Amino acid sequence: MNAPKAGSACATSQAADITRNPLGLLLWYGLPIAAILGAGHVLANPRWIGLIWAGAFVTMGGKCLTNARGCGRVHCYFTGPWFLLVAAASLLHGFAFQPDGPLSWSLIGTASGVGGAVLWCGSEAILGRYRRRPPST
Repeated sequence: MNAPKAGSACATSQAADITRNPLGLLLWYGLPIAAILGAGHVLANPRWIGLIWAGAFVTMGGKCLTNARGCGRVHCYFTGPWFLLVAAASLLHGFAFQPDGPLSWSLIGTASGVGGAVLWCGSEAILGRYRRRPPST
């Protein structure tokens, strides 16, 4: 029986990690962030802004959760649900279920960025970069 090489599970995890692929980062995170930044400058209708922001945050949150499941990247277990929560806040604000005004869009945007950064850096500083999986038998 062959013993697995030391670190082989980690190498597999790293190969599946979308955050290590520049094209994947651009597609799954860069384009949604560009849509978020551009929507407020191009559109005046808060419903459209809310829909675009929600779609962008769902894209990023969904990809985070997929990445967490696929490679065990620790921060994705936290940022995925966070971005989905921000997507809900964007919809609520866009459809006037939250207080209106440009400050609220700024607050949602700032909270999403700061919260995402804190969850990313904090979770990996405490728990490591990848979740450890038991060896398969």
